[in-house]
Amino acid sequence: MFELYSNLDLFMKIYWVIAIFSSVVFIVQAIMTFVGGGAGDLDVDSGVDVETGDMPFHLFSFRNLINFLLGFSWTGISLNNVIHNRILLNVVAVLVGFLFIFLFFLIIKQLMKLSENNSFNIEETIGKTADVYLTIPAERQGKGKVMVSVRGTVHELSAITDNGEKFETGNVVKITQIINNLVIVEKL
Repeated sequence: MFELYSNLDLFMKIYWVIAIFSSVVFIVQAIMTFVGGGAGDLDVDSGVDVETGDMPFHLFSFRNLINFLLGFSWTGISLNNVIHNRILLNVVAVLVGFLFIFLFFLIIKQLMKLSENNSFNIEETIGKTADVYLTIPAERQGKGKVMVSVRGTVHELSAITDNGEKFETGNVVKITQIINNLVIVEKL
């Protein structure tokens, strides 16, 4: 193995050292990402961020450096026998390195589209129907409870009414307003 390496010219030795180093680091990063070790958090604060929705894409980060080096080195190794001009080979390798960064950016952007914000916003309940869980006294004489479904999740909320009659457990009501995290309901 070392004999094969020693027979290579300087450019190929450099390409192989970079390829082995970046491949090992990439594999470790991939394992740490899937296991949850946070290897993707090794970003260098460059001041150059690209907004991708909820998450900024750090242009100069350790992960992008590894992606660039992977594309650069393996392109240099793969095309060494095809492109004999060293300058052209290096230019093509650099372009492929940047292509790797761009592809990583596209993959992250698509993955971020899959994320979902499941935080509950009480304002989303306005206009929805709810089931009375605990009796709601008439004319704001006290609080009761309602169960309402928002985006597939059932929430128990404190409720009051302006109606002249109370709502018993099991009645179906409509939420009309929100005041201080209390829902105001009316007859459906």
